[in-house]
Amino acid sequence: MKKEGIIDLSEIKFDENGLVPVVVQSIETNDVLMLAYMNKEALDLTIQEGVATYYSRSRKSLWKKGETSGHYQYVKSLSYDCDGDSILLKVIQVGVACHTNKMSCFFNEVISSDLEIKKSYLLEELYATIAERKKNPIEGSYTNYLFNKGLDKILKKVGEETAEVIIASKNKSSSEMIYEISDLVYHTLVLMVNEGIELKSIEEELKGRQNKK
Repeated sequence: MKKEGIIDLSEIKFDENGLVPVVVQSIETNDVLMLAYMNKEALDLTIQEGVATYYSRSRKSLWKKGETSGHYQYVKSLSYDCDGDSILLKVIQVGVACHTNKMSCFFNEVISSDLEIKKSYLLEELYATIAERKKNPIEGSYTNYLFNKGLDKILKKVGEETAEVIIASKNKSSSEMIYEISDLVYHTLVLMVNEGIELKSIEEELKGRQNKK
């Protein structure tokens, strides 16, 4: 892996059927979501599109996770083990990962622990959900209402929520500020998706500013 986000496919050892097992993990909770398989084409598509695509051994064809359910997996990192014969995929999971409507396919616990370690990727998950609404509209969705009304409506809402944040600040109300800032963040994310601006672009800009301070 010489470049960020790019792996050296020559290091991957596909089995006699041209497949490699893939462990899928939530980047938000660190929970293992599922085990699947990829062939070279599925791996190439996953890297190119940033959305998990697998190979179905039963159907003997490619399948993009969430293609029918809407429960897409947006890839945040992809790595392979020391022997090159298995892949670890860390994803933002939209909806649930398991066809049984469970978040993880591994829900049959034998031994459990109360230890819970989580890292927040809420913005990434919300952004992914908004992007999914734009790609696959849902009737009655407020997000789709905004997209249907277009840029002017979205900009109007961003302006209104900005004003509401200012008013809440002047009122010295923490709870009101939290509510209005949340509204502003949401509508700003809708604007970003509408205009094709990714969260990583904002992160890079902020990192650049941090380095200059």
